[in-house]
Amino acid sequence: MPAFILTDRRGAVGVITLNRPTVLNAWHREMREELKTALAGFERDRGIGAIVLTGAGDTAFSAGQDLSETMAFDPERAVEWVREWEDLYGLIRALSKPLIAALNGVAAGSAFQVALLADFRIGHPAVRMGQPEINSGIPSTTGPWIMREILGLARTIDLTLTGRMMEATECLALGLINKIVPAEQVLPEALRLGEELAAKPPVAMRLNKQRFREMTEAGFHDCLEAGMRLQREAFATGEPARMMEHFFAVRSGGKGNR
Repeated sequence: MPAFILTDRRGAVGVITLNRPTVLNAWHREMREELKTALAGFERDRGIGAIVLTGAGDTAFSAGQDLSETMAFDPERAVEWVREWEDLYGLIRALSKPLIAALNGVAAGSAFQVALLADFRIGHPAVRMGQPEINSGIPSTTGPWIMREILGLARTIDLTLTGRMMEATECLALGLINKIVPAEQVLPEALRLGEELAAKPPVAMRLNKQRFREMTEAGFHDCLEAGMRLQREAFATGEPARMMEHFFAVRSGGKGNR
């Protein structure tokens, strides 16, 4: 069975690597399940004080949802899909240990959201981040919630409706990336930060993170309820399937990419 998620220990820091580099680390159900298992394992491990999440290869942290999976969704599977994301996002939000996203490349769509759910983000000058779901005919619900918490409504509308990808310098200026370093230093810098955070008093760390979760819990549940309603409606129209078919047709013709 392929390992879609790799784990490693670096002192007091647990490292999780998204491992589908041939598809820019895009995730499907199996990969999401492995990611939940890895996160839960490091959360239980008393020898781990911080977690770093990164992607395999030098191109992408993750391109987000694997469209070859969602292309076949009917309305009920779309609702189930939202519930799967609720499980993963809820687990990330409930971590008592700091989570650092080591952005080794593009972070798009749901991967952009996961990066924003992390406590810190380290990137390099070629990193690009954004919320391009509209281009695939998929409405955004969890993305606008977390973006509004960090960016405010005006920029959230911009990113959601245009689907544009931001360059690293814009992400840094907006506070979406905490620090930019040379590409080869992204993981080492994330590990250095992880060691620093792992040395903090664990009870205070847990309670601080708990309070941040409490402050945003109502919005989190609201976006998930909306997500189930809106994704059911979107997939019932067939628009997402048509847009994804177009995406794959363009890509196979050599005119586009993930």
